Amino acid sequence: MKLFSFKGGVHPPYHKELAAEQPIAQAPMPERLAVPLHQHIGGVPHPLVNEGEKVLKGQRIGDADGWISAAVHAPTSGTVLEIGLYAANHPSGLSTPAVLIEPDGEDRWLERKPVDYQRLSPESVREALRDAGVVGLGGAAFPSHAKLAAAKATPVETLVINGAECEPYITCDDRLMRECPDEIVEGAAIFQELLEAKQVIFGIEDNKPQAITALEKAIAACGRDYRVVSVPTIYPTGGVKQLIRVITGKEAPATILPPEMGVQCFNVATAWGACRALAHGEPLVSRVVTLCGNVDKPRNWQTLIGTPIDEMLALAETLSDTDGIIVGGPMMGFRLPDWSAPVTKGSNCLIATSPSLFPPSPPESPCIRCGECAKVCPHELQPFELYWHSRSKNFGRAQEYHIFDCIECGCCSYICPAHIPLVQYFRFAKSEIREREREKRSSEAAKARYEFRQFRTEREKAERAERLTRASAAQAEKIKAAKAADSGEAQPGVSEAARPASNNGIG
Repeated sequence: MKLFSFKGGVHPPYHKELAAEQPIAQAPMPERLAVPLHQHIGGVPHPLVNEGEKVLKGQRIGDADGWISAAVHAPTSGTVLEIGLYAANHPSGLSTPAVLIEPDGEDRWLERKPVDYQRLSPESVREALRDAGVVGLGGAAFPSHAKLAAAKATPVETLVINGAECEPYITCDDRLMRECPDEIVEGAAIFQELLEAKQVIFGIEDNKPQAITALEKAIAACGRDYRVVSVPTIYPTGGVKQLIRVITGKEAPATILPPEMGVQCFNVATAWGACRALAHGEPLVSRVVTLCGNVDKPRNWQTLIGTPIDEMLALAETLSDTDGIIVGGPMMGFRLPDWSAPVTKGSNCLIATSPSLFPPSPPESPCIRCGECAKVCPHELQPFELYWHSRSKNFGRAQEYHIFDCIECGCCSYICPAHIPLVQYFRFAKSEIREREREKRSSEAAKARYEFRQFRTEREKAERAERLTRASAAQAEKIKAAKAADSGEAQPGVSEAARPASNNGIG
């Protein structure tokens, strides 16, 4: 199969060997599970349980809030201790609504009912995925059912299953492809049927030969006409648009979504989660998490959603000089302020940091306009120009340089010899632009409301004046009629002929 390429990209040290060579282990049951109600893009599910209520594993504890949302389930059986605010798995360090569950140790499932998705309508299957809480497990956590609606204008030609996993340290998808290839292939078949895609292609970086072999065997065993493509190992090949570009040659700006090009893309773990939800009747209550970095025992763990991150770190035996935790990869992840925050559906990796492993960045120096950032940008932008305009708050010019095409992959920051945190400037500029546009929309809406109120006031005045005019006219007619009646009654019984003739001017 002919492959394409994208401009730019970098080759950071990958550090995948130690965690990738051990099988996935089952994380032990924690003493408490704090299950956030908001774990995905979209609406915040509203709780369906009360404090003191007994729950079973897989029981729905949060219902989807609208179509762009997904349900939340109890990761194990136990008692609901509290529904309140809990530390968020987010760089802000703010709190988020969560359901705190005390496990009873029995891990008893709610009755599991597999979904016969081949007999149901596509809409019913999508609803089942929503109610099972299936979201993107590659990190974005977008509700999967919403991506599975076949486009009306552009039919889906190609379904891409993303197994690239290009970020350093992360190996959860690699291990999942090695150990659960059959379920991943079945999940891809579900997605293909819902999207009516003509072909299915698995894209995997060529540094994962065992995963490639495992998927090829699973595809051959089920007799499906799917393809496994080994793509070059370069960051950020795992980005959706980059992988689509490599496999199909199709490229589009930020304003164009993949379905508009006839392509849709899902992570391999998302396909696995969809298979477990429909074929086995198990909602998404756990995920594979890579524990690595400054630890003694790097490994991948099947982890219940809601498990406190500090308890997960104890499994990996962090070293004494650990000074922080990165959630996600080192390129696009974030430092976690509160280690007691729980594992969520989007938590694919936890990296323990230390001064030796992740030394502090040197002081920022002035930009020398060397152009290295432009060479590695996968979207062929001019990061140094975006930097100048973002720093000077010239946001109009930043938009002219297509700042919203930036996927914040971090390649420019990684390569910058002046150690400028370019991505941070771009995030700042984007947030400012969005805020100004929000204020503009709010101002325009307020102006429209004011103008409508003025129009309504003037209309009511005109209607009132018209009513008064009609009333005055009616009153005048009444008065005129009354006068005419009075004039007719002034000479009763006098005939017309008896009345004196008018003076016609004749003597």
